[in-house]
Amino acid sequence: MTRVFRGADALARALRTAGVARIFTLSGNHVMPVFDATIDAGISLLHTRHEAAAVHMADAWARLTGEPGIALVTGGPGHANAVSALYTAQMAEAPIVLLSGHAPNGQLGMGAFQEMRQAEMAAPVTKASWTCASADEVAHDLARAISLARSGRPGPVHLSLPTDVLEKAADADRLPGAPAFAARVQPLPASDAVSVLARLRQAKRPLVLAGPAFMTRRGRPQLRALEAAIDVPVIGMESPRGVNDPGLGAFAQVLAQADCVLLAGKRCDFTLKFGQPPAFEAGCAFVQVDAEQAEIDRTRRAVGARLAAAFAADAQAAIEALAACARGQGRPEEKSRSAWLAEVRSAIDWRPPEWDRAASGEADRLHPVQACRPLQKLLDAHPDSVLVSDGGEIGQWAQACLSAPNRVINGVAGSIGAGLPFALAARVAKPDVPVVAVMGDGTFGFHVAELDTAVRYALPFVAVVGNDARWNAEYQIQLRDYGADRLVGCELRPMRYDKVSEAFGGYGELVTEPTQLGPAAARAQESGLPACLNVMIEGVAAPVIGRPG
Repeated sequence: MTRVFRGADALARALRTAGVARIFTLSGNHVMPVFDATIDAGISLLHTRHEAAAVHMADAWARLTGEPGIALVTGGPGHANAVSALYTAQMAEAPIVLLSGHAPNGQLGMGAFQEMRQAEMAAPVTKASWTCASADEVAHDLARAISLARSGRPGPVHLSLPTDVLEKAADADRLPGAPAFAARVQPLPASDAVSVLARLRQAKRPLVLAGPAFMTRRGRPQLRALEAAIDVPVIGMESPRGVNDPGLGAFAQVLAQADCVLLAGKRCDFTLKFGQPPAFEAGCAFVQVDAEQAEIDRTRRAVGARLAAAFAADAQAAIEALAACARGQGRPEEKSRSAWLAEVRSAIDWRPPEWDRAASGEADRLHPVQACRPLQKLLDAHPDSVLVSDGGEIGQWAQACLSAPNRVINGVAGSIGAGLPFALAARVAKPDVPVVAVMGDGTFGFHVAELDTAVRYALPFVAVVGNDARWNAEYQIQLRDYGADRLVGCELRPMRYDKVSEAFGGYGELVTEPTQLGPAAARAQESGLPACLNVMIEGVAAPVIGRPG
């Protein structure tokens, strides 16, 4: 019997044309036609325990692979569950597409099952959000969504898929070709590249600040190549702590000395203290390259006439154009410039020497440094290892203490809870490398059921839970701002998260002494299972790093 070619089949075939072989999803009534269509299209489904986890996995996949991450959820409450995770992806500038099932177009306004204004709900946390109108349009809508997600400042796009669109017949001869899914690039003209380089070379202490889209396996080498070509410090930023990101060491101190800053796809927002003193010199000039005029306007509102020049172009294309232009011009011999570069790099690499002697003041607890530093051995075991960092205070300690070729953090959004989904996606993206996820006990609780997903799909990783039995970031705010007698609503129990992991079929160990951590991490890695090291830590504030003198 000949089967009708449906909208769901057109969608699945378009996904294959786009190079998508895996979707992160959770089942539901509205998307069953897509589940069916993926079988013939040869697309794998990794089905999760919560819709937000599916979006977080698509986010991490996109950051680690450079490919668009695709999440598929059902309509109504399934879509609502997924929306919050879009904000993390939006602020991380991850190219993902959320496909949500939807009440039938033919029943809208009639009180259809789980009818909801889904596109409007997702619009504030996406680059674009709309509902597909017909079966013949669904494949073209997908192409538009993937292209938008990749273009300009990368980010999430949402497309709702009404069930009648998925079930009705579609024209198999009207499907888009591969070029329709490509990014649309807005280049930086050569004359503008010359102008930007001239401004940087006229400065005594110039800096280039790049946005989160560059904090990837592909993006970081681009930044290093530009720094080598122009002999100017090029710094990628992705932390909610901004200029005080502990992963950047004492960078804030040298940033305050800069006299010219190029913002390459970097928003002039709270992470940069809005470009104001004392984070920046009062006379520091700004140059901006950005794909979005709204971001240029934002910078002009923040710094006024100190925005000396602005150029509309994709940051990725601009970075490559600047490096190529600089190599063509040749580097002038400037000892002062090289000294400035060395000073900035030294500040970023600096960590307080007292960390080498860090120890907890509480019995059966580790200082966060003691909980993090031994994990570097696992990360150094492979040239493509992955560090996942998620949580309030413990996440900052991990970012300050650990490094890896690939890093996925909760990012500028400052939201927590994505660590476990991130780790699963990292294992799928990098099947043969160490994946170490450091997170807080609060973070661990958000998506603990994804341990079941990890066991079902045989996705081993090492999760290190810094357990201080409280929401420590908020505790530290209350302690600082209101006093020790006004601490409220931050308490948790010192749970045996290692036993929780074992109950799901994973590996678990409790760590209460510094000497236990290294061997426990090795055993967790060797177990070949999703593993949880429940590390009891002293609840101290995240570090604010500053060099003396």
